[in-house]
Amino acid sequence: MPTPFLSSEEYDERAHQLYNEGQYDEALAVLREGLTLYPSSVELHVGVGYARLAREEYAWARRAFEEALVLEPEHEDGLAGLGETLLKFGLEDAALRCFHRILELGYTDDVDLVLQVGRSLFREASLRDNQSLFGEALHFFEAAVEQTGESAEAIACVGYAKHRLSDDEGSIASLRKALQLDADHSEARIYLANLLYDRGEFEGALYHFERTQPEDHWDELGIWRLIELKRAVYKLEETDPELKPWDERLAELNEGLDDIDELLMELEPAKSALQKGDDPEVARNQLELFGSLLTGLVERKEDEYHHIVASDGAAYRGSWDEIVTSMRDADAEVAGHTVEEYMQRTARRVLTATGISLPSHDAESFIRASARAGLLRIVR
Repeated sequence: MPTPFLSSEEYDERAHQLYNEGQYDEALAVLREGLTLYPSSVELHVGVGYARLAREEYAWARRAFEEALVLEPEHEDGLAGLGETLLKFGLEDAALRCFHRILELGYTDDVDLVLQVGRSLFREASLRDNQSLFGEALHFFEAAVEQTGESAEAIACVGYAKHRLSDDEGSIASLRKALQLDADHSEARIYLANLLYDRGEFEGALYHFERTQPEDHWDELGIWRLIELKRAVYKLEETDPELKPWDERLAELNEGLDDIDELLMELEPAKSALQKGDDPEVARNQLELFGSLLTGLVERKEDEYHHIVASDGAAYRGSWDEIVTSMRDADAEVAGHTVEEYMQRTARRVLTATGISLPSHDAESFIRASARAGLLRIVR
């Protein structure tokens, strides 16, 4: 039964709290109850849109946002939500019209909203490898920086976008500036460390990796690299206690996962209008999830060149995939098998012989785990 003594604002606040706690079904129920009493409340319609969006009910989300915009055509959060939903349908031009209208209406001073739009563009650009959308994301991130030059979050986002637009120098400069403003910005630090590693600046990469904690990492790549660099620089054994927290974090990330994207799909819900007013910890958690998406993206440069030496002395060079392919070709027992079948077969053989479990879902993880098991050596 509706509780008529609650105002529409109180319904919105109650739903807001439930949304921030990840209770999307409950938030939606509160919003629906509120709308039975206040059917013309724009905020409640917008709230329904974001709850539907979080539940990946995109057609219903679109309807809710459109209903809100019928009541108030220039509602900034409604425009942002509709734009994000339209991107899910591949309607880029219509989405961009919504987003650009927000700037035309003068909402550039709403930094949270501008960053929200930038993130939604960045996520879709990442899924499609769409350079045009990366450019649009950069435009919104830079608009946020113009409004608040002291926001480490906004400056770091500029760095992420510049990297995807192949401006590594600009990306590194932005990430370093973000860390000058907020030394605890773990996502920016991990991203910067990965960029430096890709450039062969291993000392700088280790410097930044060592200033992170295991729980800061949401993908395997940075952890593998940190372990590799620590072992090389400090001559650590595989069982050294200093590496134990990182091994444990790797185990957590590997548990029940085939690839990083599966984790990201579970953690993707974006920061929306319902999240305004979050306390700093909640806001940091949201950015951490966004950062986890970004840190995985640096893998795209890993296909440049690597060099490993197998236990029999054979040397292999190339991208991770090329190296595993060459290893398969050199193994007469698996002639005619796919690379995936080769990794799975090898993983089973190693597990039976040594009790060591090797990941077999991608070439890099397979090679790095093999190196840690003493089956080969990574030269570069």
